[in-house]
Amino acid sequence: MTERLPSAEWTAREDLAALVAALDPQATGNCRWVGGVVRDTMLGISPKDVDMATTLVPEETTARLVAAGIKAVPTGIAHGTVTAVLAGGPVEITTLRRDVSTDGRHATVAFSTEWRDDAARRDFTINALYADPRTLEVFDYHGGLGDLAARHVRFIGDARERIREDYLRILRYFRFQARFGSTPADAEAEAAVAELAAGMKGLSRERVGWELMNLLGMPDPSPTVHRMAELGVLEQVLPEATKQGLAALEALILCEQRERACSSALRRLAALLPPDPQLAEQVAARLRLSVAQRKRLATVATRGIPSPDPRAMAYRIGIEEARDRLLLAGESIAALDGWNAPTFPLKGGEIVARGVSAGPEVARTLRHVEELWISENFPDAARVSSILDEVLARTSAGHG
Repeated sequence: MTERLPSAEWTAREDLAALVAALDPQATGNCRWVGGVVRDTMLGISPKDVDMATTLVPEETTARLVAAGIKAVPTGIAHGTVTAVLAGGPVEITTLRRDVSTDGRHATVAFSTEWRDDAARRDFTINALYADPRTLEVFDYHGGLGDLAARHVRFIGDARERIREDYLRILRYFRFQARFGSTPADAEAEAAVAELAAGMKGLSRERVGWELMNLLGMPDPSPTVHRMAELGVLEQVLPEATKQGLAALEALILCEQRERACSSALRRLAALLPPDPQLAEQVAARLRLSVAQRKRLATVATRGIPSPDPRAMAYRIGIEEARDRLLLAGESIAALDGWNAPTFPLKGGEIVARGVSAGPEVARTLRHVEELWISENFPDAARVSSILDEVLARTSAGHG
């Protein structure tokens, strides 16, 4: 029985039809949708990206795109990838490849015209699915459709060989296991990742960070992260994680679900780490997180609720950071729903205008009034003016 992609919004895109017409005007079958877009569509999930594989070499792909008036960007020519810039979003078009040699981090490849060659070098059976762009017929060379139906994440061919080609596939395995996998997991895959986990030490930090954060962003990565710890994988990528951290992650996800909070990979990373801001900074730097992410992780790693009023805490440390701390503490975040931190309606010049000499006294008065304003739940400017009067009056009486 011939399997076909079900109808989906993306399959009706006019810009994609124009792309296919540009690359394969004679309908010779030289291009197919590939990977995640096929996998997700078969599951009824809206795909994030649309990727294409082709028998055309990159130069020919580029020439055909340009001739059709489609912008072509050489995003990965060395790997055979050209990106077509379309109205509905970019499409990566990659020439079929076969592996020549690998060293665990990089692969030397040669272009191919055989679809089976290309399928054989992919990581998991559920990712080695292709679809004809015109008929939507699905091509499956390694039993991926059956595995997809069974939610079975399985390496193509020998799992150890696949991992030795690129040790990042260990993290990719767990990411897909967290997203699609069933229990029990593939025995061969688990044995292979446990045996070869130490090989991950040579991976680039950026790649590890990207995979780890994507895994932690899944709806419920806790069982998968626990399994990573049991198989000796977690200690290779996040040695700072503790048993207490694993328990904290599980509790956090339960709290997120109860509070209907959006999942946050950064918040979950904080749960896995000890409550040490300096350590959090070091981990964030090692994983090559952004400056903003590093700052947030360090703030959240402090843990604890510094104020009984969630809004007061949010004003002081930031709404997202306050939400993180509340969830990590198992507390409600209802008080922050739809709330935006107000702007303190008092400037130093207004204090000077009341007769206070410019200098440290102005800053002290400003901080004092702001603290009272926060404690009164952020009243309006008129009340702030009254608070300032009261503070100045007490200050004057004290000096007197």
